[in-house]
Amino acid sequence: MKTWRTGKLGELVAFKTGKLDSNAAVPYGEYPFFTCSQETLRTNTFSFDTECVLLAGNNANGIYPLKYFHGKFDAYQRTYVVKPRDTEVLTTKFLYYALRPKLPELRSFSTGAATKFLTLTILNETEIQVPPLPVQQRIAGILSAYDELMENSQRRIRVLEAMARALYREWFVHFRFPGHEKRSSPAGRGGGEGRAKLVTSPLGNIPQGWEVKRVPDCVDITPRVAVPREGEKPFVPMGCLSNDSMLITDIESRAGNSGAKFQNGDTLFARITPCLENGKTGFVQFLPDAQAVGFGSTEFIVLRSLALTPEFVYLLARSDEFRGVAIKSMSGATGRQRVQEQCFDDFQIVQPPRALLDRFSAIVAPSFHLVYKLHLQILNLRRTRDLLLPRLLSGQGELAKVEISA
Repeated sequence: MKTWRTGKLGELVAFKTGKLDSNAAVPYGEYPFFTCSQETLRTNTFSFDTECVLLAGNNANGIYPLKYFHGKFDAYQRTYVVKPRDTEVLTTKFLYYALRPKLPELRSFSTGAATKFLTLTILNETEIQVPPLPVQQRIAGILSAYDELMENSQRRIRVLEAMARALYREWFVHFRFPGHEKRSSPAGRGGGEGRAKLVTSPLGNIPQGWEVKRVPDCVDITPRVAVPREGEKPFVPMGCLSNDSMLITDIESRAGNSGAKFQNGDTLFARITPCLENGKTGFVQFLPDAQAVGFGSTEFIVLRSLALTPEFVYLLARSDEFRGVAIKSMSGATGRQRVQEQCFDDFQIVQPPRALLDRFSAIVAPSFHLVYKLHLQILNLRRTRDLLLPRLLSGQGELAKVEISA
């Protein structure tokens, strides 16, 4: 009967590297220098078309992203494209999972000062456990199932957020809200598509009954919240905010009370470059109750609804108009510029009627809650997968008894 054996990567796999210089093209995709640059997408020329494991070969923090990939891609010159020498001995998917626990070891062995490097000498000497092929396939299948469940939840999160943003634009930017067509002009007076009656305002034509308001009249900017210094409380560093999602992840627990204070329903808005330009904005809904308070980076502006709704405020903060005003106000030394909060004093928005605001939030609030619920499911799946991973790779896990569930 075939048994597990230990093998060095230099014997088991072949390493190739990409050709893109770090300044040659803008990376495209979630992983830096892994997928095609936008230029290669346009010209449809690719350096690789294969199933492989991608491993970043250098990083200032000594953190090396790892990714399984199958398809066409271009790659940065210090990205290793890793493939088994013999797929009858080692499968690509199993190789990916076998390398995941090795990342801390690779980090400790990496060389360099300002930038850490993974050399072929380091990689070739790295050892992994290699079980028989059917066992590899079973292990990879179990772990892939968890990854696929997580990716499915992440896709749903992206769709829910996109739908909320689209509805916000439809109702409050284009004024195509429910009932807008019922008050159309009589035939022969303007003609065309029926619309709510529009009236002139400092912001142009707006629906009758809507009001032009200054942002501070509708939104409490950095509200005063008392937080005791004693005891551990949720703390949100800047890195916890996403560039393109409301989710706030990897929340820490700290004593003290220095920084931005917030409660559920508040929006955290990055005030410093380049975090603002990158889109870092989060919606707070992880605290245990309405009275609970958290704190975070001093580089957050906290936005709280006064005359709007929490969901509307978050989506307003994601709008190009709001972000544009903030970006234009930035001042300070290059690389450390910050938003001046007084920039919002004269920034005007159109405030819809209360009934329409409430109707909007009644539609989108369940999506906001579902985004957070899906996030919790992803955390649970990741935790379970990460507990299984070392057991399966060491041969301790009983493959037949592993059950996969969300």
